[in-house]
Amino acid sequence: MGFAGTVRHYMRDLVYGANDGIITTFAVVAGVAGGNLPATAVLIVGAANLAADGLSMGVGNFVAIRAHEGARAAENLPEQEAEPVRHGGATFAAFTVAGALPLLPYVALPDSPEQFLWSIFVTGASMFGVGAARGTFTNERWWRTGLQMLGLGALVAAAAYGAGALVAGLVGGA
Repeated sequence: MGFAGTVRHYMRDLVYGANDGIITTFAVVAGVAGGNLPATAVLIVGAANLAADGLSMGVGNFVAIRAHEGARAAENLPEQEAEPVRHGGATFAAFTVAGALPLLPYVALPDSPEQFLWSIFVTGASMFGVGAARGTFTNERWWRTGLQMLGLGALVAAAAYGAGALVAGLVGGA
């Protein structure tokens, strides 16, 4: 199996992990910005998100594949996936690598008032890029898959920002 075949084999894990990594990390960024909290909170909560949620996603994928294979075995059906550890690892790696991208402006531009705007840009470009990459390994149009992921990510980001602003307003801000 060549590179393209390997990517296609792990496509579900890679897209799932990268998508969730970018979205949940940016949700942290947007929630902190919406709550008007200090930029250091973005890095602290973002790093915790990368470690805990990334590992949780990888372990969850591993356990889900094992459960699926166990159910297939109970019905005397052939095995579909012999190496769930690799799929869990692919999900974890995609989550942490892609999920770190929305945090880059907070590391690269310390004390800059434009950190959140740059994070929006990096997140949007990352979402579009992951979607477009998906399209290059499938029969879908790359720009359509890119726009689909960008649109869904924007919806989630708006919800996170709104939730942060709402709760900050309810508790009197930070």
